[in-house]
Amino acid sequence: MTPPNRLPLLARIDWYWTFQLAGWGALALFNSVYGGSSPLRIVATIACWGSLGGLLLSHLWHGVLRRRGWAANGLRWKRIVPSLVLLAAIQTASVTAAFHVMYPPDILRGIAWLPGALLFWFGVFLTWTVFYFTALSLRRAARLEAETLRLQLHGREAELRALIYEDREAAAHMIDQLAGLMRHALQSGQHDTVPLSAELEAVRAYLAIEQIRFEERLRVSFDIAPGLDHVRVPPMALQTLVENAVKYGVESSADGSDIRIAARRAPPAEGVAMLQIEVANTGALREPGTSTSVGLRNARQRLQLACGEHASLALRQQAGWVCATMDLPEQP
Repeated sequence: MTPPNRLPLLARIDWYWTFQLAGWGALALFNSVYGGSSPLRIVATIACWGSLGGLLLSHLWHGVLRRRGWAANGLRWKRIVPSLVLLAAIQTASVTAAFHVMYPPDILRGIAWLPGALLFWFGVFLTWTVFYFTALSLRRAARLEAETLRLQLHGREAELRALIYEDREAAAHMIDQLAGLMRHALQSGQHDTVPLSAELEAVRAYLAIEQIRFEERLRVSFDIAPGLDHVRVPPMALQTLVENAVKYGVESSADGSDIRIAARRAPPAEGVAMLQIEVANTGALREPGTSTSVGLRNARQRLQLACGEHASLALRQQAGWVCATMDLPEQP
């Protein structure tokens, strides 16, 4: 159990410096192994020098991106590319100086080597920048999802206050379900995956709250195959699909909607055992370009990041139902 007022280990790790040290350390190892036929001591020294210089320059570059706001609204290539060229030039000069210290002065004859060196370091800093912006995008998506959940919970709280005056028993039930949903959201945020049983419990709590809100307009059925309780899934992935089904199925129809939640084992993919989760609601599929498409794209990215390339998420219209199907490798 996590001690009071103390964050879990994963939340206390400085991921920026962890990946910085791991990435530049891996580059130093690569350059040491494939850096030429010279004595290993010399090659390794120059490789470490290059990685230390790259670490310093990338950290300074990180500060520039943050201070000037270039990391706020996507990649601004007209400003970033010249900066990457400058970084590559500084890094090339630094490594060249190391060569002149470790080797005889005439070891680098001519300038035939210069374009290749500049291109190599430009590629390194370009890769660093792309990975940095990708990490920022994923973090922003996670924060947006958490903020959306908080707003939804505030909305439920307002409804609850009104409900207390009308039906105390229903209000007490709603409080229990809301507490369970909040507890799951807070705990699952510290893990890459959670048991399917825990995710289903949170979904049932969420639907119980919505049942008070929509009454007979919300009709739910579950079809969960046996033996799947301990299979692990990305946290809040199923919850997101169910929320979309309620939003675009129940809320948008005066008659409400049926929602069907199913989980089963699917045929293996390239020898990997697969789990298939489907959330379907009666209604019509929204046009491309809506918030549904954006949410689906973000959910697909998080799913593949957590579960690998075999994971997928698809949305389709079928016989009056809108079906969101999530396929992911089975993780016991």
